[in-house]
Amino acid sequence: MSTFKNIQGKNIRSYANNAPNATAGEMWYNRAELKLKGVVASGAWSSASPMSIASTYRGGGGTPNASFAAGGTPPVTATTEEYNGSGWSAGGNIGTARYEIGSAGTLTAGLIFGGYTGSGSPGASEEYNGSAWTGGGTLNVARYSQGGFGIQTAAVYTSGFNPGSLQTDTEEYNGTSWSEGNNPSQARYDLGTGGTLTAGIIFGGQGASSPTVYANTELYDGTNWTAGPAMNTARSQLGGSGTQTAAIGFGGRSTPVVAITEQFDGTSWSEVGDLGTARRQLSSTRSNTGNSSALAIGGGTPSATALTEEWNFTANTVVQAAWAAGGNLNNARYSFAGAGTQTAALGFGSETSTPSSGGNDSESYNGTSWTATPDIQTARDSLAGAGTQAAALAFGGDAGPAPATPSTASEEWNGSSWSEGNNLSTARRALAGAGLQTAALAIAGYTPPTNSNATEEYGGTSWTGGGNLSTARRSLGAAGTQTAGLAFAGYSSTQVTNTEEYGGTSWTAGGSLLTARASIFGMGTQTAALASGGTTPTRLDQTEAYDGTSWSTRPNMATARGNGASAINSSTTAGLIFGGDTGTSINNTEEFTGETTSTNIVDITTS
Repeated sequence: MSTFKNIQGKNIRSYANNAPNATAGEMWYNRAELKLKGVVASGAWSSASPMSIASTYRGGGGTPNASFAAGGTPPVTATTEEYNGSGWSAGGNIGTARYEIGSAGTLTAGLIFGGYTGSGSPGASEEYNGSAWTGGGTLNVARYSQGGFGIQTAAVYTSGFNPGSLQTDTEEYNGTSWSEGNNPSQARYDLGTGGTLTAGIIFGGQGASSPTVYANTELYDGTNWTAGPAMNTARSQLGGSGTQTAAIGFGGRSTPVVAITEQFDGTSWSEVGDLGTARRQLSSTRSNTGNSSALAIGGGTPSATALTEEWNFTANTVVQAAWAAGGNLNNARYSFAGAGTQTAALGFGSETSTPSSGGNDSESYNGTSWTATPDIQTARDSLAGAGTQAAALAFGGDAGPAPATPSTASEEWNGSSWSEGNNLSTARRALAGAGLQTAALAIAGYTPPTNSNATEEYGGTSWTGGGNLSTARRSLGAAGTQTAGLAFAGYSSTQVTNTEEYGGTSWTAGGSLLTARASIFGMGTQTAALASGGTTPTRLDQTEAYDGTSWSTRPNMATARGNGASAINSSTTAGLIFGGDTGTSINNTEEFTGETTSTNIVDITTS
C-alpha cells in the first residue's frame, strides 16, 4: 500500500485543531477531532445587497467587486448604479434612457450600446469612466436585446432585434467606431455572452417565433464563429459572464422562468447551484476573469426586482449580510429612544396607544429577549438617547398631556435606576443623539414652529453649545461619538439626503444618502454607520451603509417602518432596531449581521 508520503513526498502535518491560514488543497490532521481535514473550493449563489430600484434589462459590466448596472425598465430609466462588493450606490446617468441594452467593459471603462427607448432603437454607444457617460461610436445597425462582450476599446456585439427584423450581424468596436464582422450561424436575441474580442462566446437566446428558445453555443475568434457544445437547458433572457473557456449562464426564460445555473469549461456545460430566486431579463457582470465569480442583477420574477445575487467558487464560505428577527418588545411603541449594542440594548419612552401623551416605560435587551426595567421619570416621546445599557442618557422629547410641550429634561441611567441630569439649553423634540452618557451629542430637532440646527454637548455634568448643522432638520438619524459624530437624513422643508460629519467643533458635508427620508434608524460610527427604514412619507425597509465617504445599499429589513429606536452604539456588523410605526405601533425587533467570510474546511474521509 502506498502512503501519502510515498505519493506526495511529504508527511501530513498534525495540529492541535485546524491549520492556521489554510489554503485550497491543503490537508492536515486535527488532533482534537481525530480527523483528517482539508480545504476545498465550492460554488454557490448567495444573497447580496439589492439595487435601489427594481429593474429589468439593464446593461451591466465590470467584476463582482466593481460593477455597474445602467438603464432598464420599468419605467424606462437613465440611472446607473455601482456595486462595490458590499452594496449599490448612485452613478452617473446615461445620456439616453433605454433598456434591453448591450454592454461590455469595466466600472471605470464601461460601454453600452443599442437598446430600446420605448419608441425606437438608438444606435448610439456611450462610454463610462466610473463617474460620467460620454458619447461613443454609432452602431451600423441599431438594435436591442443583442449580445455584447469584451472591453471598452475592443468590444463585440452580435444578433439582437431591430423592429421588424431578427439580426445575425456582428460588429466590432475599437474605442472610436464600429465595423462589420462575420455573422454567427444562428439568428437570436436575448442571449447570454462572455469573453473578449478574440475569444468570445454566445449561448442560449430566443428565435423569431416565441416561445422558441435555444441551447446552442457559438465561439468567436475575432474573425469567425464556430459551433460549441449546447447548454443542458434551452433558454432566453438569461445572464452570462466569464470567458470563452470558463463561462457561466444563469436564470432566464425556459418554461417557466428558471433558476438553473450552468458552467462552461471550454469543452462542455454542467449544471451547478441554482439561483436563490428564479428570474429572467436579468443583467450581469461582464467579468473576463472566468466562471468563479459573477453577479446576477435585477430581472423579472416576472415582476421587476432589485435583487442581487453573488456567485462565488472559492475556498471560502461567504455568508451575506442579512436582517433576522429578534425578541419582541413587551410593549408595542413608536417615537422612543434607544442606547447600547445588539446584545445589550435599552429602549425608553414612547408613544403607544395614546398619541397625545408620551410614555415612560423602559426595557432592556440581552440579545434574545426584552425585560422591563424601571421607568424614566418624565414620560415623553420623540426623545433622543445615548450611551450603553449600563450607562444611558435620555434627553429632550415631548412631555405632558396634549398639547405636548418640547422638553429640556435629561435623565441618566446607571443600570438599575434613572436620575435627573442637567437640562438641555434648548427644549426640542424629534432630535437625534449620539455618543456616551458622559460624552454625548444632542443634534437638531424641532422647537415649534421651526426646525433646529443646534448641537449641544454633554460632558456628564452639563450641556454646552456645539457647532451648528448646515441644514436645520428634525426626525434625523445619528451615529458616532462626541468628537466624531454623524447626522443624516431627516425632515427640513421635505425629507432630505444630507449627511454631515462632526469633528468636535464643527460640521462638514458628507456623502448623500441614496434615498431621502425622515424618522430613520441610525447606528454605528462616523466611518461605519447604518441607516435603516424611515418615511418618505411612505414607510421604508431600505438599509444603507456609510463608509466615511459614501452610502451604499445593504439588505432590506423584513418590516418597513419608521419612528422606532435603535441601539445607537451597535455596528455595521451587529446592528439592532426595535419597535416603530407601520401605520400602527409595533413591538418587533430586527438584528443586522454583516457579511462574514470563513475558510471552507471539510472532513477528509476514505471516500
